[in-house]
Formats: sequence, structure tokens, C-alpha cells
Amino acid sequence: MRTKPQPQNEGLKIIIVGCGKVGCTLVEQLSREGHDITIIDKNTERIQEICNLYDVMGLPGNGASYSVQLEAGVDSADLIIAVTESDELNLLCCTVASQVGNCAAIARVRTPDYSKEVNYLREKLGLAMIINPELEAAKETARILYLPTALEVNSFAHGQAELVKFKIPENSPLHNMTIAHLGRHIANDILICAVERDGDVYIPSGNFLLKTGDVLSFVSTQKSARQFLKAIGMYTKQVNNCMIIGGGRAAYYLADQLLHSGIEVKIIENDYKRCEELSTILPKAVIMNGDGTNQEFLKEAGIESAEAFVPLTGIDEENIMLTLHAKQVSNAKVITKINRINFHDVISQLDLGSVIYPKYITSEAIIAYVRAKKASKNSNIETLYHMYDSRVEAIEFHVDQKSAVTDIPLCDLPLKRDLLISFIGRGGNIIIPSGNDEIHVGDNVMIVTTHSGFNEIQDILR
Repeated sequence: MRTKPQPQNEGLKIIIVGCGKVGCTLVEQLSREGHDITIIDKNTERIQEICNLYDVMGLPGNGASYSVQLEAGVDSADLIIAVTESDELNLLCCTVASQVGNCAAIARVRTPDYSKEVNYLREKLGLAMIINPELEAAKETARILYLPTALEVNSFAHGQAELVKFKIPENSPLHNMTIAHLGRHIANDILICAVERDGDVYIPSGNFLLKTGDVLSFVSTQKSARQFLKAIGMYTKQVNNCMIIGGGRAAYYLADQLLHSGIEVKIIENDYKRCEELSTILPKAVIMNGDGTNQEFLKEAGIESAEAFVPLTGIDEENIMLTLHAKQVSNAKVITKINRINFHDVISQLDLGSVIYPKYITSEAIIAYVRAKKASKNSNIETLYHMYDSRVEAIEFHVDQKSAVTDIPLCDLPLKRDLLISFIGRGGNIIIPSGNDEIHVGDNVMIVTTHSGFNEIQDILR
């Protein structure tokens, strides 16, 4: 396998076990951020493929093996990330690594039985993080169904603030309105922090003129988000029912979330035995045994009257076709889960409603941890989201100590261009900041920027 010289920058030494979809996404993003990466996988051809694409070192073998981990340099590594297909193997990899070296460990764990014991497992095995892509995707999907006008709803400040993305429809009062006018006359407790138009993304100033068809993202509290959308004539009530196609783990997690919020759930699953299992673990859901890709069966199941439709078949092409069919025959809010992004340009041209990428959710949580580990002790990254095909980053920092950004009015800070301070979280309150507000020690601060690679709050300064 190809080896590489030690980098000259201060990147972390990271071992990634498992070269599936999530593993590849992590390699792509973490190598771009300048970290020293070694990948381990049993598939030699897959390793060679990735080593040819990225400047990383590859090692074929069992990632849970003591000798393989030693060969990969676990005794001097900063972090090991185990994202194989097996939960047990991931946990074992991390356990071995924590015994051998002094590195932090992150495991991907997807089984519902384990997901209920995350805190126990993390504490007893000494893990930095356990991440469950299907559960996180279900949470994101549920947030959208609570606010179906939105294309995306991301959560910050432990759920106190939301980043909401939506498209300005025809005949909207926002057409030809400046952001400054919107703030003065419609809503002063939201902040529009990014706008996409004709393929370009802008971090807008007050004189930016909004247009029909713009896709914009704004930050606010959950209550203010609903009030704003209502004020501009957009639907804000959560859906009453949801049809899910496929009965795998992702369907279980989503149904569980929705049922707890009083939303009726109907799951269509082809495998009779799995239907019986789902009936036992989700007694409040309606479980139907049948082919979810059959148009007549879908009609009989009530697709035309469904308020929400979420295909979770595990096959991207099927999910896309089902979404397009649902949009033809119903007025349902549709959410499409996509695992692969090989044809991202084609997919982005289709009207698929809200699109969820579980592997991006996984990689963003891990990248946020990596950046926080690399940063100084003045601040810490709490949350990280990539927006608009990774052209914009939304980052939430917790400010631990005094620094060059604290106790100075925001209007006096020499901020980088194409950057907005979107909110300040203080004492349980969310402040949409003006130029006179200041950042204090103990605050949570969210920034939105077209720059990438911020590790700490001081990176916002020129």
C-alpha cells in the first residue's frame, strides 16, 4: 500500500476502520482538512482504490486485531473511528484501541437494542462518541415533518435554536423585498443567513433583494420560525399522518419518533416476518404487508390522502421513483433518503422535496468532534452542519475562555467577509444579535460562512 510522509501542519493522526460509504466520506472530508489518516479494511482492492484517490495510508486486515492496530500506529494516534457494517466489530475496535493507546474512540452503532444503551456503552467502554446514522436521520426527518413547509430543519443550542431552509414560492410577499425591510416590518427575531439563487450561494447583507424561487436559510427559535412562516403565508402545522415504505431500522426509528409526537404512522413492508416484528415493537403503528413499489397497492393503502410520504427502501433509485410518484398522485410532504451521492448533480435537478443523506449527518458529527479536539481551549465546536452541497458551513461554538472576540461589540470586530454571526445563546435565551451585542464567556455562538475549516471562535476574525 502507498504510504505518505508526515504532514507539516498540526493535523490529528486518525485511524478509520471500515471503507464503506461513511468511511469514504470521512476520508474525503478529513483528508481535505489536513489530517494524517490511516484506513483499515479487509477489502484490499477497496483500500487501494481510496489510496489512489486521497493522500492516505492503507492497511488491509481486521481493524479489531491488536497487531493490525499496532501496525496502523494506534499507540501514537489521536483518534480511531470504527464505521464497519458490524456494530459489535466497531465496539471491539474501539475497546482494543483504548486499551493499547491513549487515543479517543468513536463507534458507529445502528442496532436499536444498542441505541437504547448508548450512554452506558459510551461510559463503560470509554468512548468519545457513539453515532447512529439511521437514528440521527430519523430525528432530522421528524423535525421537517413537524414543520412541513421547510426543506431542512437543523437543531442548535440543545434544541433551543433552529436553522430552517425553505424555497420562496410564487406570489410570496418576500419577492422583491430586502432583508432589512423584512427585519423591520415582518420579523426582527429571525436572521436570514444564506440564500441560494441560480446555483450561487450568498451570505446576504441587509440590502440583499429576495426573489421568488430563492432557497433561503434562517435562524430563530422554534416558536419564532413558525410565526415568521405564518406571517408570510406558509403552512406551519405538523403533519397528522405519514406513510413509510420499507420496514428496516430507519423506518423503526422514524416511526418511533413520529408516534411519540402524536403523528399516525403507516408502514408498508414486503417481508411478512418483519411485519410481525414491527407490529410487536410499534403497536400504535399500522403495519401493512405488501409491495411498496406497486402503484395499485399504494393506492389501496391510501397514498393519495397521505400528508407525508417517506420511502426508506434502502435502494436509492427506488426511493427516488417512489418520491416522484407520490408527488404526482398526492399533496404529501415528501422526504427522500439517499445513501449514495455518485449522481448528486442529477439528483439535485429532480424535485424530491427534502433530501436526507445519513452518511453526511454521521460525518458532520465526527468532523465537529475532530475540529473541537484540534482547537485551543478558548472555545469548543458543539455542532457543525454543511449546507448547500458543502459550500456553506454553520458552526456552533461554546466560548470557554476570554479571547480576542469576547466583550467587544460585534460591530467593532474585524470579521472575515462572507460570514454572519447568526445567534448568541446565553442563559437559556437565544439572541439574534445586532452590532451592539457582545460575545461573553459561557455563550454559545453560531456562525454561518462560506469559509471552511474553522476550529475555534477566533477563526471568525480577519
